[in-house]
Amino acid sequence: MLKSCEKFETNVYALEVALEGDAFKAAVTKAYTKTRGKYNVPGFRKGKAPKHIIETYYGKEAFWYDAIDAEYPALFEEAVKEAGITPVAAPFDDEIADMSENGFTIKFKVTVKPEVELKAYKGIKAEKEKVSVKKSEVKEEVERALERDSKLVAVEGKAAKKGDIATIDFEGFLDGVAFEGGKGENYDLELGSGNFIPGFEEQVIGHKAEEEFDIDVTFPEDYGAEDLAGKAVVFKIKLHKIMKKELPKYDDEFVKDVSDFDTVADYEKHLEEEIKARKEAAADREFENKVMDTLVDNVKAEIPAVMIEKEIDNQINEFEYRLRSQGMSMDMYLQYLGMDVAALRDSYKEGAEKQVKLRLALEKITELEKIEISEEDIETELKTYADAYNMPLAKIKTLVSAEDVKADLACRKAMDIVKDTAVAGAKKKAAPKEEAEAEEKPAKKPAAKKTAAKKADAEEKPAKKPAAKKSTAKKAADAE
Repeated sequence: MLKSCEKFETNVYALEVALEGDAFKAAVTKAYTKTRGKYNVPGFRKGKAPKHIIETYYGKEAFWYDAIDAEYPALFEEAVKEAGITPVAAPFDDEIADMSENGFTIKFKVTVKPEVELKAYKGIKAEKEKVSVKKSEVKEEVERALERDSKLVAVEGKAAKKGDIATIDFEGFLDGVAFEGGKGENYDLELGSGNFIPGFEEQVIGHKAEEEFDIDVTFPEDYGAEDLAGKAVVFKIKLHKIMKKELPKYDDEFVKDVSDFDTVADYEKHLEEEIKARKEAAADREFENKVMDTLVDNVKAEIPAVMIEKEIDNQINEFEYRLRSQGMSMDMYLQYLGMDVAALRDSYKEGAEKQVKLRLALEKITELEKIEISEEDIETELKTYADAYNMPLAKIKTLVSAEDVKADLACRKAMDIVKDTAVAGAKKKAAPKEEAEAEEKPAKKPAAKKTAAKKADAEEKPAKKPAAKKSTAKKAADAE
């Protein structure tokens, strides 16, 4: 039972709970039944000694601590419910204040969800880009279609040039010693693609099939492997063959082969509509992201650090899961980046804080709008999870908390209220200088060879708008 609950500091409460009398005696008996097998008593087979004999031999408090460990979680849940507080982490600074054959008292502190003030969440204004499609964009789509339908043909008797595919063996040497990750065989390299470090592809250009030659290159100063960064190396190359792409003729016959249309005109009209739909979807997402950014800015709350740390844990665990699916460990990824765990966690902090604030905002809207979720809504959502993860509904129900589903659905409805009432304004035209800067393309980060770490790095995009919360079903499925 709850004996006391007092506010200790902002978002932290000090509680005192007790289990006494017959309830404690029942807990001790239960502990005896569960743990008696670990006690050896002369004259009795292990686990067969009566309770009072074990207590005489080992002390009357023999089963008290086991009883406390077993009952503490339920006591904690009942206490916070009775106190009307919502914990956001496990209790801390817990201590047994009193213990005897009549019961025990435990004191502990708990961090709770903060009080939230929310400014306007309806009618949020944000810029939205007006979508149009340029002829050059349609042309680019056509070029990609031609590229997909292209054929590779051998280049005979001519030197490799930009755009050709060179099949090469290569091995890199630093001060005459081959280095790890610098070797490849029968590697198809598109010259001019920028997949290899600067100077590599340019020095393959001009050579013919069956030639063997050396190229001298210097790794960039910011290269991922510290032992190679800024170092001059030599690659020994054997050029097996050269292929070039041969594009099909762009006419009505090509259109009939690659689409459901009969003419170039109809095909290009369809491409224009597709491009417009994609750009409109992207504009919608950008608009919603801006709206959610404003919503997050409208949150006023003293957020406990533990909430942000837990969200960082969630995001890193998700990323680590993606790395494992690519056959890479987190240690390998960090080594590739030259980063430690502390630096990685720090990189997630800003996004995690936004995630927490967004969730708090949506929960506050749920409260203000008196959003209710029916049992039917929960059942329907659980069935959706079961279908999505190809699991029996009964199994999903054992993995996913109905209360978590209810909370997620309520937040989803709250988010719909924010989005549906948001007001879109025309995006301001950038000044000429800003437009020039926007068009300037950042330099690629070169590498000697695309590795799994490189791919993982590319997939780890800067945090956009944090989602309301990771799907409880997704967590359950991942755990399975």
